[in-house]
Amino acid sequence: MPLAPNPLTRKRGEGTKPLSRSGGRGLRRGWGNEGESEVTTAPSVHPVDEVLPYGQMAAVGLQHVLVMYAGAIAVPLIVGGALRLPKDQIAFLINADLFACGVATLIQCIGFWRFGIRLPVVMGVTFAAVGPLVAMAASGIDITGIFGAVIVAGVFTVLVAPFASRLVRYFPPLVTGTIITVIGITLLRIGINWAGGGVGAKNFGDPINLGLVALVLATILVINRLFTGFVANIAVLLGLILGFAVAMALGTVDFAGVYDAEWVALVYPFRFGTPRFELGAIVSLCIVMIVVMVESTGM
Repeated sequence: MPLAPNPLTRKRGEGTKPLSRSGGRGLRRGWGNEGESEVTTAPSVHPVDEVLPYGQMAAVGLQHVLVMYAGAIAVPLIVGGALRLPKDQIAFLINADLFACGVATLIQCIGFWRFGIRLPVVMGVTFAAVGPLVAMAASGIDITGIFGAVIVAGVFTVLVAPFASRLVRYFPPLVTGTIITVIGITLLRIGINWAGGGVGAKNFGDPINLGLVALVLATILVINRLFTGFVANIAVLLGLILGFAVAMALGTVDFAGVYDAEWVALVYPFRFGTPRFELGAIVSLCIVMIVVMVESTGM
């Protein structure tokens, strides 16, 4: 008994009219010269390559910058506080930090010779070095000694980077995960102190401060739980906006420091003096950078 022709196939050499280019993904149906229907798979776009509408792109980009900004200024605030620097020097340290983050982000996005992954990655500051830097400050090493260690560790990282992939086998996920977990636990007290209003604040532990923290955290968790898609992606941004609006309504936001600050602050080298190079500090930060390289593998 002869088999009926498959309506989803066509003979070689048969011409067809152009298929429909209607929007959407998945299967689409077209018609050949002989009236036979055929089904083709529409090309899909990977989520990584998908271009969002300008409004969504702006919101997600703003959230990315705010999250990066919070993490970027946290490290100089912590280290500057451990070194007992005055406010103007901590402000300069934050400016230098943000400037370096911007330069690193441009190199990553655009690429420069063999440097940069040429992907839209915003570079921030690693918290892996906070513990060692605070320990250096507690041991009596001043900021010039820390800068010297950072410079040598940076040069060390550039020289070792081509061989970093070979080090991954010595740092399995169990090792790197344990290190990151320990770092996070050691930083818990800093987050708790900030939630209370900051170390030395007259109203430390005030119910308003704790309530604002609880509000922001609850907002982020609820949005992630109840919503999906774009709204869930900007949960952090929405939590920050709501918390800031409530804080302004309660009168806990002080813009005095913003009004007194200069519009433009230049960053120049050796603001704190000539760097000093101490072996113990250098070795500590070089070890930290090895961990950071392994942690960043696959970026």
